[in-house]
Amino acid sequence: MEPLSAHGLPRLSWIDTLYSNFNYNTDGYEGDGAEDGKSQDGSETLPYIDESPTMSPQMCMPQGPDGETVSPTPPEGLLSGGDIEKGLEMKKLVLSGFLASEEIYINQLEALLLPMRPLRATASTSQPVLTIQQIDTIFYKIQDIFEIHKEFYDTLFPSIQQWDEKVTVGHLFQKLASQLGVYKAFVDNYKVALETAEKCSQANIQFQKISENLKVKGPKDSKDCTTTISMEALLYKPIDRVTRSTLVLHDLLKHTPKDHPDFPLLQDALRISQNFLSSINEEIDPRRTAVTTPKGEARQLVKDGFLVEVSESSRKLRHVFLFTDLLLCAKMKKTAVGRHQQYECKWYIPLADLTFQTLDDTDSCPSIQVLPEHEIEEMKIKISALKNEIQKEKKAPKGQSRVERLRKKMNEQESWLLLHSPTIPFRIHNKHGKSFLFLLSSDYERSEWKESIQKLQKKDLQACVLSSVELQVLTSSCFKLRTVHNIPVTSNKDDEETPGLYGFLHVIVHSAKGFKESANLYCTLEVDSFGYFVSKAKTRVFRDTTEPQWNEEFEIELEGSQYLRILCYEKCYDKSMLNKDDNEIVDKIMGKGQVQLDPQTVQSKNWHMDVIEMNGIKVEFSMKFTSRDLSLKRTPSKKQSGVFGVKINVVTKRERSKVPYIVRQCIEEVEKRGIDEVGIYRISGVATDIQALKLAFDTNTKDILVMLSDMDINAIAGTLKLYFRELPEPLLTDRLYPAFMEGIALSDPAAKENCMMHLLRSLPDPNLMTFLTLLEHLKRVAEKEPINKMSLHNLATVFGPTLLRPSESESTKGQHITSASDIWSHDVMAQVQVLLYYLQHPPISFAELKRNTLYFSTDV
Repeated sequence: MEPLSAHGLPRLSWIDTLYSNFNYNTDGYEGDGAEDGKSQDGSETLPYIDESPTMSPQMCMPQGPDGETVSPTPPEGLLSGGDIEKGLEMKKLVLSGFLASEEIYINQLEALLLPMRPLRATASTSQPVLTIQQIDTIFYKIQDIFEIHKEFYDTLFPSIQQWDEKVTVGHLFQKLASQLGVYKAFVDNYKVALETAEKCSQANIQFQKISENLKVKGPKDSKDCTTTISMEALLYKPIDRVTRSTLVLHDLLKHTPKDHPDFPLLQDALRISQNFLSSINEEIDPRRTAVTTPKGEARQLVKDGFLVEVSESSRKLRHVFLFTDLLLCAKMKKTAVGRHQQYECKWYIPLADLTFQTLDDTDSCPSIQVLPEHEIEEMKIKISALKNEIQKEKKAPKGQSRVERLRKKMNEQESWLLLHSPTIPFRIHNKHGKSFLFLLSSDYERSEWKESIQKLQKKDLQACVLSSVELQVLTSSCFKLRTVHNIPVTSNKDDEETPGLYGFLHVIVHSAKGFKESANLYCTLEVDSFGYFVSKAKTRVFRDTTEPQWNEEFEIELEGSQYLRILCYEKCYDKSMLNKDDNEIVDKIMGKGQVQLDPQTVQSKNWHMDVIEMNGIKVEFSMKFTSRDLSLKRTPSKKQSGVFGVKINVVTKRERSKVPYIVRQCIEEVEKRGIDEVGIYRISGVATDIQALKLAFDTNTKDILVMLSDMDINAIAGTLKLYFRELPEPLLTDRLYPAFMEGIALSDPAAKENCMMHLLRSLPDPNLMTFLTLLEHLKRVAEKEPINKMSLHNLATVFGPTLLRPSESESTKGQHITSASDIWSHDVMAQVQVLLYYLQHPPISFAELKRNTLYFSTDV
């Protein structure tokens, strides 16, 4: 007969060794700690303790060291698949391992319930420890969860004892999954339960002792029959359990034949579990990993990540660790090959002494080195070209050694981009010391750091001063505790990982609900590209409302993107707050959220509507995606009416003009009221406004001038760009494209001048006149660069590919371009350089250009 556990459950001691080979780890962390508290280099490390939640509450499958989802793997030499008998044996091993962890889970739930009855008994006395309401809140649904799992265990145990091919367990797992509604109720109450328990601990010393010293019974045959664990840690166990149950279902399906009666039942249970996990992921607190200090105090890692710090007027990449009582800034030490990597602490601030600065509070603002935008854009183009080269080399025989060299180069370039792109300041200050400045590329990320710190600061924190030994021990523990292992660059991703989307995402921000008071509200959209998030679009401000109706459409370029973030702000009109650094964001974030860009969902031709919930606010939006290979195509023109998509000579002939009316009017309006606009031609206009203007120009609406004067200037700039993009042939023509590419590559300045001017002379008159008109306009825009931040290079980056990119038939002639990113990166830099050459050239007159005979003339 099998031995019984402390509460009468049969104990499966025979599978202990098998169970240890599976990843159903009950303590929530991998048991690969350094022996005797020593790291590989002999220094003391901080031990893990099961004093609080240690497994990530983020509901997901466990991950291996490379970030891949892992399933439990059988011990070496065990039967693993093949015939039915082997599959049956593996299925039994999976179930046995899970049953052992289920017994431990029931022990933990029982330990949590143990103090509930005496606490309830004292609640009606003259000296209650807790009120009935507090007890019901803290222990909400624990009894129900205990009974569900006790029944599941008692039913599953005999099935494993009498194991053969006829035994079925699918109905048990299906029933367990069908009761996840109890877990949903528990999760909805989880944060309130934790907060109530924490407040009660602070208010009542008796409850504090109870909640910090709960005894979990162990197996009778173990040396240590009980384990002391905190109530906070035990309250987390049900959340952890759902993820582990889902993992087991994956493995059971792997070893269950499709014609077995269990298969459809297990599939159904897995579907229910996965839907449950995805529905509650956003509701759980971030990962927390626990350690102890030498004094035995609990210190937990709440958040960590890579941030750019401005130190001594230069940018440094740091790994920042937020613990429950302090913020620590570290850098990775350079170590010899094969040596254990270590962090070096640059500084730390106790959270009790940490405040957030604005520019007004700063005595002297450190100078922030911001690179010209064209250097950032050039680096992105280089990285994209390297990615394409890597893909080609992978297919080539013996290309692997070159792939590694290219990967190393790409890693260096992406790291440079990560270091130099961020511009949003995040200032923190030590009340008893100096200030520190980080730069971030995403306000969403800045908000997450700030909120995490402020949440911890609501607790009764004591200022701490670490001795040099304590600081060394804490810093050395960071290597093991960290949750972010690599800097966020795409070259660190595995080949199998989703590459993300390349192309254009169309997003309509419809409306928002849930605001308690009227406010001036707007939204911004962020997407990830090249490993980090950047802001891509912004709605107009909807004034004095609780239900803004924006209904604005944006076209966002994606560069390997996997997520869309939406941030909702209240606009600040306080004049004293507006004289800030250009990149300072003083508006208040009302809510934020993100969605994954699932290729199957967004790549359909239809709009996909969705809702992001954030702090009680619901933002409605729709999106659809156009891949880059489709968005870059110039389609042959069959239109003769309208102006968009019609050959330029047809339009000018019909209008009896030298330059199309649409070009002249858009330029005039931009120069009238948009030349001082920050990011003119770079910032996206509202897509619905652009489409309205397109229709007006196509139908020659009489009210076009009124529309132009009323329309947002970015929409007018966007309409001009769209006109050139939709020309069936580029403005500088398909015929001359190869010659432009050869001319810009010439090294001798005289030869280049001769060739580039001759090419202009070779353009048809409507094309040449339109190009020269646009050229002089863009020069006038660049003259206002100190105000509008648009340099000649920025303008060349925006317009170069639009004016030169060949039409479909020409761009693929004689080439075998295999991917969207190939099309995008092919010759883009040269296209930018062609336009930049003419922008930097002294004024070019149409008459002089046609009259001048000094230029070398030849057929092109």
